[in-house]
Amino acid sequence: MKIGYFLSSEEYTPAQLIEQARLAEESGFDGLWISDHYHPWNDEQGQSAFVWSSIGAISQVCDLPVTTAVTCPTVRIHPAVIAQAAATSAVLLNGRFTLGIGTGEALNEHIFGDPWPTLDVRLEMLEEAVEIMRRLWTEDGFVSHYGKHYTVDNARIYTKPDSALPIYMSGLGPKATDVAARIADGYISTSPDKELRQRFRNNGGGDKPTQAGFKVSYAPTEEEGIEQAHRIWRNSGLPGELSQVLPSPRHFEQASELVTKEMTAKSVTCGSKADHHVEAFEPYVEAGFDEIYVANMGPHSVDMMKLYRDEVLPELRRSGI
Repeated sequence: MKIGYFLSSEEYTPAQLIEQARLAEESGFDGLWISDHYHPWNDEQGQSAFVWSSIGAISQVCDLPVTTAVTCPTVRIHPAVIAQAAATSAVLLNGRFTLGIGTGEALNEHIFGDPWPTLDVRLEMLEEAVEIMRRLWTEDGFVSHYGKHYTVDNARIYTKPDSALPIYMSGLGPKATDVAARIADGYISTSPDKELRQRFRNNGGGDKPTQAGFKVSYAPTEEEGIEQAHRIWRNSGLPGELSQVLPSPRHFEQASELVTKEMTAKSVTCGSKADHHVEAFEPYVEAGFDEIYVANMGPHSVDMMKLYRDEVLPELRRSGI
């Protein structure tokens, strides 16, 4: 079992993300997730740096492997450009880079005014995008592709690692999970859903790696942790497909009015008690994930890292996780 740290591009400045990456390595984490957004989920989070710039900077201060969680290589940025960005990231990280992909959210992908495709169309686009990216990484010479959704005309990536990059795909429902099992090198989730993970295994994923991530809210007191989680990240409590179809932070703020502070308190580990943070991993361990990534909410990330370095990570490893 690997335990990683999840860098939230929506909440922290690039400088803070770089410092958190450095501290994560010093604290004993095994890897990094980093989110890829054009907008934050709400204005309270207040950030959303270009992830490829952040990855380049992180590569200079940290030797941990990095996975994007997740990039949408279909609407906002053409897959041929994502292929180049990912290849450069892999070179900078000496091969310690995984491209995590997903079908995306209107929140980030609608910015050119294009209609937001249905899930089935987005999955079709994603599959074609993966084909293009793998060809650009592996074929010698120039690549041309004339498909249903994308055209590539005589493109070649010159700066790339020695071997093709691994692609992991998020699957938050059965359709996406089935596509991930068929086309991806690994599986990503933000839910301790044992059934979906097993579906990935059964439908072609086999023994490919599975990753999951979640957020905690470290603070000196549980009450402060609940307050900051509810203020900054209550959008995480929205049900169903809302997170995929709402088009702006303003709409997320409106919908999040449905999420009460009591709901946040029940769903998020808050405060500074190490045993509570250890317990937060249990659903993901029981679901069988190979790698688990934890993010912090709020301003106390340095103190959260110290707690994990001194108490949480040692206890998780003593227990065999």
